Amino acid sequence: MGLVLGIDSSTTATKAVLVDPEGTVAGIGVAEYDVRLPHPLWSEQDPALWWTGTQAAIRSVLAVTGVPGSDIEAVGLTGQMHGAVLLDRSRAVIRPAILWNDQRTAAECDEIRERVGAARLVELTGNDAVTGLTAPKLLWVRRHEPEAWRRLAHVLLPKDYVRLCLTGDLAMDRADGSGTGLFDLAARRWSPEVLAALDLDPAWFPPTHEGPVVTGTISAAAAEATDLVAGTPVVAGGGDQAANAVGVGAVAEGTVALSLGTSGVIFATTDRPIHEAQGRVHAFCHAVPDRWHLMSVMLSAAGSLRWFRDALAPGEDFGALAAEAGAARAAADGLFFLPYLSGERSPHPDPLARGAFVGLTLQHDRRHLTRAVLEGVAFGLRDGLDLMLAAGMARPSEIRASGGGLASPLWRQILADILEADLVTTSTTEGAAFGAAVLAAVGRGWFRDVPAAAAALVRTTPAASPGPDRAAYAAAHAAYRELYPALAPVFHRASQGRRLEPRGASPARSC
Repeated sequence: MGLVLGIDSSTTATKAVLVDPEGTVAGIGVAEYDVRLPHPLWSEQDPALWWTGTQAAIRSVLAVTGVPGSDIEAVGLTGQMHGAVLLDRSRAVIRPAILWNDQRTAAECDEIRERVGAARLVELTGNDAVTGLTAPKLLWVRRHEPEAWRRLAHVLLPKDYVRLCLTGDLAMDRADGSGTGLFDLAARRWSPEVLAALDLDPAWFPPTHEGPVVTGTISAAAAEATDLVAGTPVVAGGGDQAANAVGVGAVAEGTVALSLGTSGVIFATTDRPIHEAQGRVHAFCHAVPDRWHLMSVMLSAAGSLRWFRDALAPGEDFGALAAEAGAARAAADGLFFLPYLSGERSPHPDPLARGAFVGLTLQHDRRHLTRAVLEGVAFGLRDGLDLMLAAGMARPSEIRASGGGLASPLWRQILADILEADLVTTSTTEGAAFGAAVLAAVGRGWFRDVPAAAAALVRTTPAASPGPDRAAYAAAHAAYRELYPALAPVFHRASQGRRLEPRGASPARSC
């Protein structure tokens, strides 16, 4: 057998990962790009960047490894979830994509709850209407950009725009589709009831497929652009969190994954569709056929540490900052950090939530501030985990962890203490892209199903276990949970009078 290729179109870069039949990463190619922030709380990207990045990343990994495109037996796709990619009838991009971390759509979320019914919406889709999902972005464009709306003929998610460029086909996987806010969770298909209530044309939304299903093949044009071979199969794949779960082996009931990147995610696989009654954590389809998952998402996890470093310790090494924080006591001597720098999704679906340090004294210095950031992110993740436990998932004894934040031994220990579970890392750090490659391997027929592939390809290593500080953290978490309810009225008042006007933008290029 040859190799499979996983492609991850993330918010800041496209990564192409080659994987062999033993699960070894044979090579990695990366191409970086920027995000547009045209207004406060807005986040947009030109879809052409994903296609350009895909070409560069694939060519890079093939060149570095010396692997010919003919050795690639299948391609799997993953990427950032929830983005609204709008195309006209000719499949040209109408406007820059509105991304997962965009927060402009609070009014449209209220409209969705009114049209569908708040309880009915959660019952059908597994989710409340929150600003990060795709559905409110569509309603925002309808309200604010009528010219763009009149041209709309197709709605895609970011990785599925890359699929279009690679294969010429309009298709989507069911894990990513369920993250739009327009999916019938139990039925694993677009919800006719929700689409009708929101007056959205079903013809705009592509066919959906299970993660390992082949949706098309590399076109002649894409082969020329990437050095792949025309006719190479491309599987449906999954949104980045579902693909990451595949990549770390969280594919069966009871397995839990933690992703500590720009955002922070707790992911629990289930064998039936369950949801939290108020939609404060997400319930989506898994990239594994006939599996679902609960997912708690905080918007600024490792992103909080990056903000702190850039704002207060520019140029400082992250490892040095974390090592310095180790000199401060657990619970940062009474100092708390709220990590709501981009608003929040779980457990507080509030785009107006704000970050804060609470409890500062003259005795605190940078060591305490850094430790408070690390602990605040862990407390936020614990809030989401508690909601998932209340919804019906079993308490995990082990969590499969991935992401750049796990490089810090101190942060690993803080997470194990606060989440009260052993942390293990896996045999690859390329979680989502590796998971996309695993799905491609199943689609190509290397394995009978995704669990068999994960069992063969994913290996774990202990990273941290709960230690003596867990009792101190339990008490500190109780205090932490009181802070958002107390400060939310202040956050909301501070946001009054800030009006975000839409800004015209030139249509993005098409592939």
